[in-house]
Amino acid sequence: MAKKDINKDLYSQIDEYLDDKSKQIKQFSKGDIVEGTVMDIRDGLVIVDIGYKSEGIIAGRELKSDTLDWTKLVSGDKVLVYVVKPEDDEGQLILSIRRTQQASAWLNLEKAKKKSEVVETVVVEANNGGLIVEISQGIRGFIPTSQLDATRVYSSGVRQVGKDISSKVQQRLNSLVGEEIKTRIIELDREKNRIILSEKRVTQEGDAAQREQTLRKTQEGDELEGTVSGITPYGIFINAQGLEGLVHLSELSWDKVEDVGALYKVGDPIKVMVIGISDAGKRVAYSIKRLQMDPWAKAISKFKVGDIVGGKVQKVVQYGAFVRIGKGLNGLIHISELSDKLVKNPGDIVSVGQEVKVKILSISSTERHLGLSLKAVDQKKGDEVVKKVVKKKPELTKEELSEAVSEAITEEIK
Repeated sequence: MAKKDINKDLYSQIDEYLDDKSKQIKQFSKGDIVEGTVMDIRDGLVIVDIGYKSEGIIAGRELKSDTLDWTKLVSGDKVLVYVVKPEDDEGQLILSIRRTQQASAWLNLEKAKKKSEVVETVVVEANNGGLIVEISQGIRGFIPTSQLDATRVYSSGVRQVGKDISSKVQQRLNSLVGEEIKTRIIELDREKNRIILSEKRVTQEGDAAQREQTLRKTQEGDELEGTVSGITPYGIFINAQGLEGLVHLSELSWDKVEDVGALYKVGDPIKVMVIGISDAGKRVAYSIKRLQMDPWAKAISKFKVGDIVGGKVQKVVQYGAFVRIGKGLNGLIHISELSDKLVKNPGDIVSVGQEVKVKILSISSTERHLGLSLKAVDQKKGDEVVKKVVKKKPELTKEELSEAVSEAITEEIK
């Protein structure tokens, strides 16, 4: 056979070999889960062939598994392994049985979340925010207090917040350690090792269906009928057609709210406006005040910049004084607007409860605030007195005029 024909035949065999996928070296990455064949067991090592350029090693803690006893493995057994390192510093393929078990558990949890399946958990710890639970294979999750069935946490079965309530809630949470709780997954992030669970989505399954229905047809700006489901110092929770959300303290009323409990009680019917929906409906913000007329807008319509109005000093602070000139209308007299003279202590000029005349310098609708001046009114009064004195006694000298004006201002003040 000619040399040329031999080379041609050799190249043909090489091409045929390379095209045969069964003979190609497989490529693996960290995290891959593959089936391999046990080749040998010796000195606490399990050697497995997964079709890589070298056989893999499983050793130490990577052999531990709740579902597989490695000591009972024999050559030829098929085993599912996790690729820890395709190649370590010594060029060895490092595999794990333990991590395969945990990875499988995460895959099962991802399926459970997607299908909204019930996940069994066991409480292992309680903290201020809720419960830490064991799910499976050393994987832990968290159930926030707000996602627990209220009957577990509050004696009344209704969410409450207060000075005496928080300690009682913590005691009840602590008492749940060791208990089994059925949950559904509401958040899952394997990279961050973060699992957030909800018991309410199991116990309130009917509400969940209604919630999804309401969520699908609800947009920001919509008005909903609901009931008060919880009261806290920072606002109230509203359940509107299964869609629960928070009316923050700032959205309860146009006036300042000192005591939420004095305004509402659990079970009260209420109409709300949807002002925010985020995280696929996990966080819903409602407003009550936006369905009411803004009294500030109506009240301020009577005034304009430059008006001189009467008011009462509500508070004296280091930088000036706050004055109320009408219901719901408050303004600040800055320290620089208290007097023509240098003022070091506003309390030397005005006091709480004092009736004053002030000039409106500015109106801020966004901040619902007025800029006021006391000295501008005093200047105007002084100008008017000077005009009156000059008109009555035009013959006075400059010194006599100054004395006459001082006497007239003193008399007007009296």
